[in-house]
Amino acid sequence: MEYLTFQPQADLDSLVKCYWTLEIPNGNHFERQRIIPDGCIEMAFILGDDIKRYTSKDDFILQPRAMIIGQMTEPFYIEPTGYVNTFAIRFYPYGIANFVTLPIENLANKETPIEQLFGEKTAKELEHKIIQSTNTQERIQIIEAFLLEKFSEKSTVDTIVKTTIDAIMSANGTISINSILEEDLTKRRQLERKFLKQIGISPKKLGKIIRLQTALKMILKRQSTNLTQIAYESEYFDQAHFIKDFKEFTGINPKKFLNNEKMTVSSLFYSEK
Repeated sequence: MEYLTFQPQADLDSLVKCYWTLEIPNGNHFERQRIIPDGCIEMAFILGDDIKRYTSKDDFILQPRAMIIGQMTEPFYIEPTGYVNTFAIRFYPYGIANFVTLPIENLANKETPIEQLFGEKTAKELEHKIIQSTNTQERIQIIEAFLLEKFSEKSTVDTIVKTTIDAIMSANGTISINSILEEDLTKRRQLERKFLKQIGISPKKLGKIIRLQTALKMILKRQSTNLTQIAYESEYFDQAHFIKDFKEFTGINPKKFLNNEKMTVSSLFYSEK
């Protein structure tokens, strides 16, 4: 199994967090993999065999070969059907809104085929170029040219949204929205409307996801196995609040997180963030 990340060029590095590839040879058996929210939106191209995404215990759909994975507020399960070869773009929370016109809240908690965002002709041309490329660097050049062209067609995200996200991320999700708005509560409703349209979830929900990332990194890097210490260093009110948020976004108790085979892929992603 090989997971690699690549940094974007300077013109896109405020919007694109990274490009990543995941390759798993055929024959490597994996149980269903639990994918957990990380506050980012991704554009992904499946270059290998199909990947199942479970909609219930026994029912599943096949993920689109070229898709946008919107903001997730709950864990979901995927399962490779064979050879895994994926190329993806991981956007910062406010990144994708600079390239599409569809309200971002319409993308939340699901996969959306890219033709629904960019039109069938444009999407098919982009997908064909990505598939025909012989290496990751070529794919990055193709996607960056595409994004820069789309960026020139779109206005940027509202300043109030970007400022709020920057504050949330700088504080690892621990700052309150009232503090960011300097107690000007008249701005809160406006901010929440713009957040849903341009980010896909509320500022409070994004803050909870970002704060959980701090705790996840500590667990994955085995900096501590003491839940009280993890809760304290992640600035949760107490251990109970930490466990409640952990279960909400991962669907699993933190004590069971590390040795759960269904967390192999998510653990790989989070260890690199």
